[in-house]
Amino acid sequence: MDSVEFISSVNKKKLPVSLSIYLETLWYAGAGNWHKAHELIQDEPGKDAALLHAYLHRVEGDQWNANYWYHKAGEKFPENSLEEEWEELVKRFL
Repeated sequence: MDSVEFISSVNKKKLPVSLSIYLETLWYAGAGNWHKAHELIQDEPGKDAALLHAYLHRVEGDQWNANYWYHKAGEKFPENSLEEEWEELVKRFL
């Protein structure tokens, strides 16, 4: 699967099978289901999970919490749009 197919699945609201926890989180985030995305990733360990957790709090508008999770992920708060960050994360985890 490439990013075009992934984005198409989000637009069609058809969750692909056998996604990693990271891609499933991004799928739900892209589909507008913040709560499901957050539920999936919030207890996962590691920097990758922290990065997605940070992104979700950025989406939520909680900059303090997002900054905390970006720091845990070893990343800086992004300067790009939420949409651009989502697309970059999708490509990163595919």
